[in-house]
Amino acid sequence: MNPYLKILRPFNGLMAIITLILVGIIEKNIDLPLLIGILAVFLATGGGNVINDFYDYKIDSINRQERPIPSGKISLRNAKNYGLSLFIISIILGIIISVMVGSYLPCVLIVLNCLVLYYYARNLKKLPLIGNVAVAYLTGSCFIFGGLILGKIYVPLILSFFAFMMTLSREIVKDMEDIKGDKLENLNTFPIKYGLKSSSILASIFILIPTFISPVLYFTKIFNIYYLILLLIAIIIFIVAAYKIQMNHNSDSSNKVSKLIKIGMFITFIAFAFGSIKI
Repeated sequence: MNPYLKILRPFNGLMAIITLILVGIIEKNIDLPLLIGILAVFLATGGGNVINDFYDYKIDSINRQERPIPSGKISLRNAKNYGLSLFIISIILGIIISVMVGSYLPCVLIVLNCLVLYYYARNLKKLPLIGNVAVAYLTGSCFIFGGLILGKIYVPLILSFFAFMMTLSREIVKDMEDIKGDKLENLNTFPIKYGLKSSSILASIFILIPTFISPVLYFTKIFNIYYLILLLIAIIIFIVAAYKIQMNHNSDSSNKVSKLIKIGMFITFIAFAFGSIKI
């Protein structure tokens, strides 16, 4: 793979794109501004990944030498310029979207998220829980961005809450998984500062709150019965994940729980899409 494409981590960008497509499906409106928004989100996410690799090059030169910067395929200077250029292009697209929809809010959100992505890479990820919250916010904000573009904010705002909580839980679990390596790098993650037990409790809280609240979206008639059927699968997965992380805090267990949460999130997103079908 071309190093300038690889450093974008296209799969991460794809996940962000899926959230906007979901908003379009739910609101039954995938128009040109939303398509431009998909491109803007992909570029902003890619820019964030590039800047993250720029600031992590010392760690990656030890742990991930195959990545574009430590392998010498992309220089530090080119990486920084590349990342900032992607941010600028995404902001320009945000301006175009705002002009098209007659609202400055989509552009404001793009600018804000580019700043969060930059400062996350430079500072925030080193702070216990703050970095986790930043990542969770960025995930949830994709739903809000889609809603702002389409002028339909109520349902996307609700969905952003669920995405925020599920992502926050998974980010804490991932920090539990990486605790040994993070200690060697003198990082100050939540598990390092407050311990694995406290981290497992917090992760379980953040995953169980949306798990038990989510059926309300069916009973309030926001989504149909298909949503509830698919959601039940996700609920079981999330409960199993919360149980497992309480029973065992080691790296292998945390890795499995992280994967379970990711699968549960994917099924939940599918439930959102099918739940919006008129029956």
